[in-house]
Amino acid sequence: MSGDPLLVERHGAVALLTFNRPDKLNALTSALRRAFLAALSDLADDDGVRAVVLTGAGRAFSAGLDLGEIAASGASVEANVGAENMVDAISAFSKPIIGAINGIAVTGGFEIALALDILLVAEEASFIDSHLRVGITPGWGLSQRLARAVGLSRANELSLSARPLGAEEAVAWGLANHVYPPADLVPAALSLAQQIASHEPGGVRAMKALIRSGFEATLEAGLRMEDTAARVANLAVAPEAVAAGFTRARAQ
Repeated sequence: MSGDPLLVERHGAVALLTFNRPDKLNALTSALRRAFLAALSDLADDDGVRAVVLTGAGRAFSAGLDLGEIAASGASVEANVGAENMVDAISAFSKPIIGAINGIAVTGGFEIALALDILLVAEEASFIDSHLRVGITPGWGLSQRLARAVGLSRANELSLSARPLGAEEAVAWGLANHVYPPADLVPAALSLAQQIASHEPGGVRAMKALIRSGFEATLEAGLRMEDTAARVANLAVAPEAVAAGFTRARAQ
């Protein structure tokens, strides 16, 4: 339904998930986070689904957490999102997930993109780590995964400056695989997903797990450090500070 925060479509053995809050740049409300977690749980148990494509409606993949919702809640960032960790759900999902990054992927949206297995990007896509700008410590893995994806110096540049990383540069830096015109992005992602889905599912899951476990052999300790830092830092972030950061972000 058009009013649902997350759309789920079936294309044969491939599921297409679409963040569906285009008027809010697909900001991740609690309702959207819960819908995403429920959808992944259902797809994990569906033997008819062998691969997933994740994209966003409108001009954004996702602008990250809905800071307005968090500010209005009167609770800390950790209290709002601790139980609805979308990246943990992605990491636990055994089937391949291809990101079709159609527009901006900011902060939490960037963290989600980093957790996916393959990234394809539209020409106008960009990635922004605005944690410092908003005053929130990464809690979904960005401080550890970004450096592993693009290198330490480049990760420092992106996170400390909060500058956008455009589509062509993302491919040149090894963050994304290919750039497409906007109209071709999702069809290309679905085609790749169908190619993956044509293989024996047990073998695909085993290969995915083997590749990722080797690549992330030292990631667990880093994620534990980030989680500890985020729980302490974000617990101390008052709603008023989030509201002020939200206002500044909107003005920029």
